[in-house]
Amino acid sequence: MKIPHLRWILAGMLFLATAVNYLDRGALAVVSRNIRTEFGLNEQDYSYSLVAFFLAYAIMYAGSGYIVDRLGTKKGFAFFIGFWSIAAMLHAAVRGTWSLAGARFLLGLGEPGNWPAATKAVNEWFPARQRALGVGIFNAGSSVGAMLSGIVIAWLTIHYGWRFAFLCTGAVGLLWLAVWLILYNPPHMNRWLSEREYAGFRDEIAPPQETKPAGERVRWQHVIAQRGCWTLILARFFTDPVIYFVIFWLPEYLQKERGFNLAAVGKYSWVPYAFGGVGYILGGWLSGLLIRRGWAIPRARKTLMLVGAGFMPIAIFAPYFPEAWMAIGATCSITFGHALWTSNLQTIPTDLFRGTEVGTAAGFSGMGGAIGGMLANLGTGYVVRHFSYSPVFLMAGLMHPLSIALVYWLLPDSRFPSESELAR
Repeated sequence: MKIPHLRWILAGMLFLATAVNYLDRGALAVVSRNIRTEFGLNEQDYSYSLVAFFLAYAIMYAGSGYIVDRLGTKKGFAFFIGFWSIAAMLHAAVRGTWSLAGARFLLGLGEPGNWPAATKAVNEWFPARQRALGVGIFNAGSSVGAMLSGIVIAWLTIHYGWRFAFLCTGAVGLLWLAVWLILYNPPHMNRWLSEREYAGFRDEIAPPQETKPAGERVRWQHVIAQRGCWTLILARFFTDPVIYFVIFWLPEYLQKERGFNLAAVGKYSWVPYAFGGVGYILGGWLSGLLIRRGWAIPRARKTLMLVGAGFMPIAIFAPYFPEAWMAIGATCSITFGHALWTSNLQTIPTDLFRGTEVGTAAGFSGMGGAIGGMLANLGTGYVVRHFSYSPVFLMAGLMHPLSIALVYWLLPDSRFPSESELAR
């Protein structure tokens, strides 16, 4: 039996995996006040558990891309989602500060593999003109997962307790894993893909020797030494912490500064993530549209990143608005602008590197974002406890405009190889 439109179904699978990823990581933010009350933690103590997550996240992000390139997309993704789903379920066994930090550390070891694996899958199944849309589709899952975490986790916690909520979110990932193992293989090996459909895009994707399940040994030193790789590392170091602030601190902000209870958080905190989901799809689609109209690939990618960066300064005013809905509206500018930015920034590894190096390059760039997130969350806990949220929103509004200038400077269009050069 053949499955029609298989690559779009697989894009939907990547979307769901990313949604599960963010559902698992965002669960703690929703129930943080419950856990803090039970264990007697303050904001600074809470930030330490986030640091444990980001420390592991940074360590494994660098290695996850290499592991995915070595194991292949199917086995690599299966390993990581299985690992982080079990780690999510272990949160239900937390008994204190250090066991919470330990569970977060294990979750941080598993979750980063989602991105290099998903990026590598997009590279295997989509031509350059559609890759940003593919990346946008799976990244939209992060908005949906974060949105659902506010609704689902709040409901489960209110009715069954926060421990049961962690068990449920982890179990969803294991269900996804079973379907993935059945459906996924690269196009030339996939028994569900018809020859007619494969013939329609075969000449525009990575050749079969670059998508074999167990790749050749990747020279990671060669990848990280290239200007494209460390430019992406720097760009994500400065900008990934912005979206992490929204994920891990928005529920805290709404409860502490705007007087929301847990039910109100579940009712309203999803709105910024809905804007983010639209931004991810729109950013990827617009990039492809510009390329189809004759724009060079780097120009199309960076133009959409520039537009996304232009939305970010609105967030600076969030703490000064008199009404909570206005602050939430300003936060929507963060999620929408960052989505336009990310759907194109995370596609650039597929433009710069060969298929056997894409996962490694994506992993190293994500490591930069994880290190930035770890340092930023540690600083956020201190600033919020001793001052206010205003300096944090200020930094959130400025990082993307500064980073796009960095990208234009360090990664000019001439640094992007042609498709024929990547194939060699």
